[in-house]
Amino acid sequence: MLLIPCPHCGERDEHEFMNGGEADIARPAPDCSDEDWTAYLFLRANPKGPLKERWFHRFGCRRWFTLTRDTASHEFLP
Repeated sequence: MLLIPCPHCGERDEHEFMNGGEADIARPAPDCSDEDWTAYLFLRANPKGPLKERWFHRFGCRRWFTLTRDTASHEFLP
């Protein structure tokens, strides 16, 4: 079981949350190419190590927040 540190509610069980994917992805300009739009929608870095992610506390405070998680160990970093 993964305990996720909600900044508003404290540590809670992973089943209370929804992962929103990689954070800080820049949306391309409206006149971008099809390749740029496809990369924005479907391609992600997927690194082994620290990754900033968006999380939604769906069964708690119902807020979105950003956390950094080590994808190899699943440890949340400050």
